[in-house]
Order: sequence, then C-alpha cells, then structure tokens
Amino acid sequence: MIYVTHRLPVNEPGEPTLDRTAVWQGLVMKADNALPFVPAMTHCVVTARLSDETFDREIELFGDRYSERIDLQFERRVVFTRLSGPVLGTIVNDIEEEAGDLFLRFSFALVLGGAQSGSPEESAYADEMTSQYIAAVGATLGAIRRVAREEASVAVPAT
Repeated sequence: MIYVTHRLPVNEPGEPTLDRTAVWQGLVMKADNALPFVPAMTHCVVTARLSDETFDREIELFGDRYSERIDLQFERRVVFTRLSGPVLGTIVNDIEEEAGDLFLRFSFALVLGGAQSGSPEESAYADEMTSQYIAAVGATLGAIRRVAREEASVAVPAT
C-alpha cells in the first residue's frame, strides 16, 4: 500500500483570496472534469450520476484507464475511489481550516496491481506518483485561482 498526504495553503500573497465556497466549487468542477486541473490526465468523462453527491467517471492518467466513483461531501471533502484500473485505492481532497486559514490536502492510499507491498517496484511507483500528486495539488489550486481571476475580471465593468 502506498500512502501519501500533502497540504498546501489555499491563499497566497499576490493571488486572489479564496473562501471555502470558492475552493469547494473548484473541487466540484475538478471532480466533474479534471482535465483543466490535472495536467497528467488526458481523458475524463462522467459515466453515471448515482445521486447529487455521487457519480462515476472514466479517466485516463499516465496512459492508463480507470473507473472511479466520486463522493462529494459538501464544502469539506471529495473522495475518489478507484473501481477498476491497474492501481486501485482512494484519493481524498480535503478542505481544512486552521486558525482561520484554509488549506487543501490531498491524500492517497493506493495499491499497485501485481506488485508486492514494500517491493522495489512499488517503491519506485510511489516515488513517481508522490511527485505527480504533489504537483496536482498545486495545479488544482492554480486552476481554482485562474477561475477566480476570470470571474473577477468579468464582474468588473470596463470604464
């Protein structure tokens, strides 16, 4: 089992200030279509809507196809559960708050099919995926900030 967790501050100097709702809306958009948020993903299609909070999607990541179930926990957490593909497990995006500051935490617990736990193959995969998932945290926040900048520029009338 490969387990990694990484947390970044949501708000940084020089960037639009995001509240919990803005981060949540960005995570929901990412769950629905991750392509603008995850550079390594080349395919993302919702295949079934099970409820307002739960749906299935098919993705392609690093050339591998996966089926995932998405569980939206309002303004708190998005859980991605891999249902099929070469690497199974769970990826969680949490919106956290500490002393009034917001953070976005990505955690994943994954099992590499065909590799023994603790094997050199699993360790090499874990190292590569860790750097890729940490990059995805930054890319996700970057995409949410880009949306906020676009919305702010539309909201301001030209003078």
